[in-house]
Amino acid sequence: MTGADAAATHPTTATDTTHPTTASGGSSPMYTLTAVTKTYAQKKRTVTALDGVDLEIPAGQMVAIQGPTGGGKSTLLQMLGALDRPTSGTVRLGDADLSTAGDRALAAVRAREIGFVFQGFNLIPTLTAAENVETAFADASTPRAERRSRATEALAAVGLAERADHLPGELSGGQQQRVAIARALVGQPTVLLADEPTGSLDEATRDEIMDLLESVWRDRGLTLVIVTHDSAVARRAQRRLRIAGGTVTELQPAA
Repeated sequence: MTGADAAATHPTTATDTTHPTTASGGSSPMYTLTAVTKTYAQKKRTVTALDGVDLEIPAGQMVAIQGPTGGGKSTLLQMLGALDRPTSGTVRLGDADLSTAGDRALAAVRAREIGFVFQGFNLIPTLTAAENVETAFADASTPRAERRSRATEALAAVGLAERADHLPGELSGGQQQRVAIARALVGQPTVLLADEPTGSLDEATRDEIMDLLESVWRDRGLTLVIVTHDSAVARRAQRRLRIAGGTVTELQPAA
């Protein structure tokens, strides 16, 4: 299914619902979260970051998650990214149960299925753009020539083919984020998770990066989940969720 097909299957018509939080349409879920709770011990008290979350995200959907600082956004993204396990409940990515998988299995899921984009770019300053993209190949089994070829193709896909040999310090903020997006895409993931991907950018560059993310989502048929404080970014998604106090609710889309 392409992103465009997903857009047709899942129009932007989210409504306020009780659990489970899901979207209309017949696509099979990419993610299924059932009664997910995450608690942390903090200075002799227990903090509940996620509180019985039930959520489905269909394959190929573009979802924005908003909410206050400390409301659970980062914890939810860690669950979706196979970076952490719930205290209770289940997190499924397709047929894989991430809540019971071992560390090695979770690492394999991240390498095979998930691309990450962060607000801070997370580029290594001493490596060129192409070399930064190649760092996505943590598995040394991929031949060097193939790594370089795929990195070059990924940079071309984000409009930076001519900047492959530039260091991050020689690139603008928007160009650095494009390199980070290329790094996230080079492994050909099925899911792209973006944590405040435009938070460090000015308004014009923000719009350019969102145009790019929306384009790769449609062209590659990705499931795209964006955590953002920016309502202008969130309104571009097919579906908007809000998380506060560890509870997820559906938001009405903008008219």
